Amino acid sequence: MSIGGLESLGAGDALAAASALSRSAESCINDPQLEIAWAVKAYEFAEIHYNLISSAEPEFLHLTEQDDGIYNEFRRSFPTMMIAILNPEDLKSETSKEKWRAFCLLFDGKVAEFNFGTLLRLNATGEYSDENTIFATRIQFYAVEIARNREGCNTTLWAKTTEASKDGVTTTLSDDVQGVA
Repeated sequence: MSIGGLESLGAGDALAAASALSRSAESCINDPQLEIAWAVKAYEFAEIHYNLISSAEPEFLHLTEQDDGIYNEFRRSFPTMMIAILNPEDLKSETSKEKWRAFCLLFDGKVAEFNFGTLLRLNATGEYSDENTIFATRIQFYAVEIARNREGCNTTLWAKTTEASKDGVTTTLSDDVQGVA
């Protein structure tokens, strides 16, 4: 797997990126190396998630130790949100942002990296790709993907990738998303 951009970082640049990643968001400026480091981290997280939902029956997956609390609070806060195919406005509109902000803060100190940037699939039956991915916080990702696992939305993708692997076809993240990093 090639993670474009990372190979070009020397030891000093990697240490600088690691140091920058540990600072608060308010102290950061638009540094291209920092943006590459965030993109790489988001891509790696997406790859791990895709491998999980492709190889294990989603209804039995646990993404965090807080799955029950995250799911219950998500459905209390967003009882009618359609999760099989997400509407980006449900995450990004001004009204939605206010609701999500309150939701996210409930997990500050409870879920590691709750506010880190993460890639989230729009359509639960599809792979990570440019067309099927939106940028979200880690706790938004957990809320949606835990709900998808529990409500059966990820089962189609799992069945599709399981069947493909029986036929000798290996699936990976879309080349479109690999180009992000």
